Amino acid sequence: MTQEMDLNQRFEQYIAADQKIEAKDWMPDAYRKTLIRQISQHAHSEIIGMQPEGNWITRAPSLKRKSILLAKVQDEAGHGLYLYSAAETLGISRDEMLDALHTGKAKYSSIFNYPTLTWADMGAVGWLVDGAAIMNQVPLCKCSYGPYARAMVRVCKEESFHQRQGFQIMLTLSQGTAEQKELAQDAFNRWWWPSLMMFGPNDATSKHSEQSMRWKIKRFSNDELRQRFVDMTVPQAELLGLTVPDADLKWNEVTGHYDFGPIDWGEFEQVVAGNGPCNRERIDTRVTAHENGAWVREAATAYAAKSSKRASSQNSAA
Repeated sequence: MTQEMDLNQRFEQYIAADQKIEAKDWMPDAYRKTLIRQISQHAHSEIIGMQPEGNWITRAPSLKRKSILLAKVQDEAGHGLYLYSAAETLGISRDEMLDALHTGKAKYSSIFNYPTLTWADMGAVGWLVDGAAIMNQVPLCKCSYGPYARAMVRVCKEESFHQRQGFQIMLTLSQGTAEQKELAQDAFNRWWWPSLMMFGPNDATSKHSEQSMRWKIKRFSNDELRQRFVDMTVPQAELLGLTVPDADLKWNEVTGHYDFGPIDWGEFEQVVAGNGPCNRERIDTRVTAHENGAWVREAATAYAAKSSKRASSQNSAA
């Protein structure tokens, strides 16, 4: 008991001193479990998030747009791989994480359960969804867990490109014909509120936020990040000539922030519970892709085993 108390004290001292906890360091079980939950959900979000954008690769309006979107979707796959690898350092296997996703035990960001109906959605997703992701993820580069923090450095660099690409699509549409601007406004209307929900429940009702902040896994609360996102995005919408779909939005001279209307947390809870517009479709597509790729994994495993055996035989002969 005394030894565990000493280890806990040392761990807390590391956290307080902004030192990184590494994979082989001692850590409380609750800290490990919190990281596994957060990092695996983050990885799942990157992988599932490929679907709504992949929906438009074959229908992009030009070859240039197609190549940019394809590169973006490939980036998201890479982000998922970085994050699964970071989670594996905590003692959970890739198979365990994927099984939790496929059986509905693990969650991913609610935002990816909404459909992408028009090309303008590619702009709104890049501008708003990736913009919200950046707001969430840049502080994670200073996360107390080293492997997660280092993975986020590259992820954030690539997400910044994605956000600029989305904004550029919205700018092009906003400066185009009346019909194109209408498409941009329609996409903005549909993605604005789900983007605000991406930051998670209000601080008063969040189950994990306070503890994660004490452990410096997170650096800012859900509500702080949401407010930063609104303050950043409203001037961008004004530059685009688009109207924020919130009748209660107004600048508050006292606080120096934008006040915004109430979020429909009932909708958020329904989507998280699996009752969103595309929940079933997203998981079915993911499970099918995983099953269809079984032969690739089996071939790679067999090749690795054969290569290892050959190397072993050569070493013995030497």
